[in-house]
Amino acid sequence: MQVESGADPSQIAFDANGLVPCVTQDWSTGEVLTLAYMNAEALARTLETGETHYWSRSRQELWHKGETSGNVQRVKALRFDCDADALLALVEPAGPACHTGERTCFHRALVAGGVATHEALPALARTLAERRRDMPDDSYTARLFRAGQDRIGAKVEEEAEEVARAGREESDERLRSEAADLLYHLGVVLEARGLTYADALEELTHRMSR
Repeated sequence: MQVESGADPSQIAFDANGLVPCVTQDWSTGEVLTLAYMNAEALARTLETGETHYWSRSRQELWHKGETSGNVQRVKALRFDCDADALLALVEPAGPACHTGERTCFHRALVAGGVATHEALPALARTLAERRRDMPDDSYTARLFRAGQDRIGAKVEEEAEEVARAGREESDERLRSEAADLLYHLGVVLEARGLTYADALEELTHRMSR
């Protein structure tokens, strides 16, 4: 983690209990992983080590996320809001964020809205990884993996041509559908090489910063 030049933790407005809420978000996917609290010591330890440290309100003690489980959260960026009374930690998680074993602490819903748009590619990438690992007999994705890169590449070329044709002469709905097919097959060719959508997006961000 690179600490910003001139960064000053004293800018953070801790509450009357000496705490500040910290939303923790996956750096690669944008998924919210947890909401926890930091005190001044936890913030200092996070900045010092590059891994999240929080203050447990129930145990009244400092805790290093993943110290016992190994599911550490490596901090890529640490931001604060306009009032300086809330933090946002963007992290690379080494494992589940929730003590239940779920990827995120926000795995239950009061209103079931399904998969949010920004969650679609990360969720698909995890499904593709599962198919490649388990190779179920009834899975189209597994059949593509078995067929190898030549077949997968041919499908990507086919879907790309269908997207181009839809863009030239077909309806918006058709273009949406063909673009979704292309994104799926792009995920397959990436997973077959041990890569994910996040790797492609990271390359885009590098180009944007040039």
